[in-house]
Amino acid sequence: MSAPVGTPPQAPARPARSTEPAAPVRVRSGRARAWATRAPLMPALIFLIVVTQLPFVATLVISLFDWNSLDPDDRAFTGLSNYQSVATDAALRESVLTTVLLTVTVVIVSVVAGLLLALLLDRTFFGRGFVRTLLITPFLIVPVSAALLWKHALYNPEYGLLNGAWAWIAGLFGDSSPAQPEWTSQMPLAAVEIALIWQWTPFMMLILLAGLQSRPVDMMEAARLDGASPWQIFRYLTLPHLRRYLELGILLGSVYIVQNFDAVFTITSGGLGTANLPYTIYQTFYQAHEYGLASAAGVVVVLGTIVIATFALRVVSSLFNEEANRA
Repeated sequence: MSAPVGTPPQAPARPARSTEPAAPVRVRSGRARAWATRAPLMPALIFLIVVTQLPFVATLVISLFDWNSLDPDDRAFTGLSNYQSVATDAALRESVLTTVLLTVTVVIVSVVAGLLLALLLDRTFFGRGFVRTLLITPFLIVPVSAALLWKHALYNPEYGLLNGAWAWIAGLFGDSSPAQPEWTSQMPLAAVEIALIWQWTPFMMLILLAGLQSRPVDMMEAARLDGASPWQIFRYLTLPHLRRYLELGILLGSVYIVQNFDAVFTITSGGLGTANLPYTIYQTFYQAHEYGLASAAGVVVVLGTIVIATFALRVVSSLFNEEANRA
């Protein structure tokens, strides 16, 4: 049957062009793009592995040996015996208890003090920026310098500020020559804790202040309009909102205080029951020259810190997710 007049003849249909060979090319280009994105990070990754991971692997290997540097030729593989010594040694157990007590006291007091200061700085008043700068200053001081400041400028029984203030107050009540307390010998652990609280309270304050300033304003205004008291707003709105920030401050503070060495070494030199686990590791490694035992204790500290840091990272990620969902 012939086609109608005026209708152009149709061209024969061309077979569809196969697109299958383009898939490997696309995959290769995607991989090349991914490696091009990662390439600038490779030097940093290699540096991180060389600086952190290789020394940790070396420490892990040394912890399996009975190795005293005073007799370097007498080395023997002992397996997990050093870890057994860490768990059963009385001095190490006491240092673990001291570390726990020091960490719990410093973290709790600094969190409470930081919360109070954050609530103060969340208000508007004249000179708030200057006060905030002054309160942040202790956290910016080098830890060794802060410990030296407390040891000599405050705790010294002859010319320290605390004894000077004590003598001045006693003089107001008629006592011209009061007894001068020996702060570092009469209350050694408390002296270390006070110095650490002074240094870490600004850190907690900054975290909690960020949480206070991220509160939903409309919800706070609605609570005020409904007649809620300041205490009710703090208890039922502010505290639940600050829960993640409190967890983050507690976890990060615990990570840092567990590893603290400067204050103990500088203020008390680990004496009078203030030797925490990092200081005990220092004594075992540099004074007793027991490389294997000190390495085993160091591995235990690192593993404990990793556990705490894992919880801290989870809290941080949950905070970021909440902020993203809110936005």
